[in-house]
Amino acid sequence: MPDRQDKIPENKPGRYYVDRQCIDCDVCRDVAPENFTRNAAAEYSFVHKQPETAEEEALCLEALEACPVDAIGNDGE
Repeated sequence: MPDRQDKIPENKPGRYYVDRQCIDCDVCRDVAPENFTRNAAAEYSFVHKQPETAEEEALCLEALEACPVDAIGNDGE
């Protein structure tokens, strides 16, 4: 389960976030490349753009559900 208290600092403020459980597996970036990117040096992904359209929202939700370590959260904010 994602931990909102352990969010990666680079996440853009908003509903979706990635926490420090991220293993940099590429799933979120493959599913929603407009919304997720990576910090290559630190080897993790984060939300660089919150969803703005229904399509982006659906892709972010798909990425959340596909994350193998449950590192993506949606806190509804």
